[in-house]
Amino acid sequence: MTKIRTRYAPSPTGKMHVGNLRSALYEFLVAKHDGGDFMLRIEDTDQERYVEGATEIIYRTLEKTGLIHDEGPDKDGGYGPYVQSERMQTGIYMKYAKELVEKGEAYYCFCDKERLASLKTEIVEGKEIMIYDKHCLSLSKEEVDANLAKGKPFVIRQNIPNEGTTTFHDELYGDITVENAELDDMILIKSDGYPTYNFANVVDDHTMNITHVVRGNEYLSSSPKYVRLYDAFGWEVPVYIHLPLITDENHKKLSKRSGHSSFEDLIEQGFVTEAIVNYVALLGWSPEDNCEIFTLDELIKNFDYRRISKSPAVFDIVKLRWMNSEYLKAMDFNVFYEMAEPYLKQALTKDFDLKKIAAMVKTRIEVFPDIAEHVDFFEALPEYDIAMYTHKKMKTDAASSLEVLKDVLPILEAQEDYSNDGLYQALVKYVEEKGCKNGYVMWPIRTAVSGKQMTPAGATEIMEVLGKEESLSRIRKGIALLENA
Repeated sequence: MTKIRTRYAPSPTGKMHVGNLRSALYEFLVAKHDGGDFMLRIEDTDQERYVEGATEIIYRTLEKTGLIHDEGPDKDGGYGPYVQSERMQTGIYMKYAKELVEKGEAYYCFCDKERLASLKTEIVEGKEIMIYDKHCLSLSKEEVDANLAKGKPFVIRQNIPNEGTTTFHDELYGDITVENAELDDMILIKSDGYPTYNFANVVDDHTMNITHVVRGNEYLSSSPKYVRLYDAFGWEVPVYIHLPLITDENHKKLSKRSGHSSFEDLIEQGFVTEAIVNYVALLGWSPEDNCEIFTLDELIKNFDYRRISKSPAVFDIVKLRWMNSEYLKAMDFNVFYEMAEPYLKQALTKDFDLKKIAAMVKTRIEVFPDIAEHVDFFEALPEYDIAMYTHKKMKTDAASSLEVLKDVLPILEAQEDYSNDGLYQALVKYVEEKGCKNGYVMWPIRTAVSGKQMTPAGATEIMEVLGKEESLSRIRKGIALLENA
């Protein structure tokens, strides 16, 4: 069998969109599942959309996600250059375009803007597309040569017949046949001498020996033109795998306005890389079993592109948050603390044992920014409603809570050991003497020291972090609130 070779070919136009990350991931997995090579190629021929620093973002994201390329601009595997603008300098695109002209599969077009503006248009996939009328195809070789000699601006167009059909095969969609009359004579070489994205793609994929092309299904409509180019050259058509659209929760195309459309957005929002990669892998692909948590190595082992769905994949931020929480729970504590520390320091300015607080929230949060709402009560006791002291399951109310707080106050004032264990033993002794359940005592104390319905830890753990003076102060305030009610 031919060794599988895939390529991730991004344009340096900004942050890495979730759709681009999925394409890179699937291309990586298709190659690595069968021991193939994964290549990085930078497609920078669209100079108008080029963004300074975007290439660095591509490198940084691939490295961070573990999608390590075998070949690329920084790893020459014998198929370079790996940057399209550098490839253009070799004359490769013009050479192949002229070869098509010689074969009658392409032609020079000298039409100016005014003439093109007068041509009819069609609405294709919501966009107004100009349909070229093959006007310049009728120019004789002498007329073409004369125009070129004068330096008249030109483009080179693909020559697609008006009759017949073109059929291509996609691994997910099967054989697709389109009427040639529906295909426009797309531009191969632009007036500035640069190749179009579509033409450069075909030339580069063939000359770089790419065997599998994985891309979004928005390119399905262009695929017949690609196939005609391969056939015109007499080249083998690669295996096509067109991926389903990614939508938001409202089933609309994921956009920058969603706030979580790029890898960088998600990292800034406190998601961990491994969870993002795991979740993105499931945007359109499902394993044979119901397992949802995969390391990258496990994805490589289990990934079968034949299990990619044709239906749109919904980017569910709630599901991603859940998955991220699973990664945080399983994370080594020291790694977790290193990542959580900046959020803890931002939320807490007083001198607390941050490692103890980090241990409390590790299994409670979904993303790191959640830390603030879980720990803010350590910094200052919030205003709270005494209705919180009433808890049906614990069988507590305002009156019983007041009694408990007044009873435990002298015990806690006399307590020297303010460790979690020391405090717990002292309070359990009181519980036993009173003949009640733990919750009957712990609920009022936790409410008094936290002022919150939900906390990341129990009463004694919270008091250990707060220390004796602050804990007693808060319990006294709870007593006062209940007495004044």
